[in-house]
Amino acid sequence: MKSDNTYLTCEKNWVFFTLMTIAGFFGAYTYLLRGNVFCNAQTGNVVLLGMALGAGKWTEALYYLIPISAYLLGAFASELLPNPVKHVFPIRWDTLLIAIEMIVVAFLGFLPESAPVQISQVAINFIASMQYNTFRQAEGMPMATTFATNHIRQIGVGLAKEIRHFHDPEKAHRKKLKKHSLMLVCFLSGATVGTVFCNLFLGKAIWIVLIPFANLLRCLVRDDLRAGKDNLERKPLGH
Repeated sequence: MKSDNTYLTCEKNWVFFTLMTIAGFFGAYTYLLRGNVFCNAQTGNVVLLGMALGAGKWTEALYYLIPISAYLLGAFASELLPNPVKHVFPIRWDTLLIAIEMIVVAFLGFLPESAPVQISQVAINFIASMQYNTFRQAEGMPMATTFATNHIRQIGVGLAKEIRHFHDPEKAHRKKLKKHSLMLVCFLSGATVGTVFCNLFLGKAIWIVLIPFANLLRCLVRDDLRAGKDNLERKPLGH
């Protein structure tokens, strides 16, 4: 069994729980205030694109290419940037990404309620894609930090294994079941808190997530600077 020190800070469970909570907040924010859409993933937009094409609504189809392209660009950028970043800055790419997300969030909070919703949608599409592609494994276990679908599936699988191995003393599946359950709870908690604050403060509510982001950034920067160059050269598991 690997010790806690085996993993980079960006791979720690608490980092993934924090990011998942923020993702739930983003989901409530974009749905309630920015066009009744969920920007953390693109399945819905691809379906809507297909429906528009099938109905011959070419202008509408082009519209859906905007968020899909933003998500694609986020994955593209997050795949190319890690190596150059570690040669320019004394921090890792995952650390810099948290700083970038904070800048985007700060910007979105300044937008007036009358601003086109597409600005917020595209911005969150972009950072959600980069985050999803960057934070891949929580202490050796594949985890998504921007949407809940896979966690729900894994909980179902875990419960099935619980029944199948009910009389088996080996309960290795429980660790995975527990972690996916916690991720789902974090996402739900973020969406719940996001709904409360969005109703109270409208668009400026998004600034609330700067608090957990700031704590993440502080810990990541501290550990990057302490660990030195060897830490910058290490790749997180799953990359």
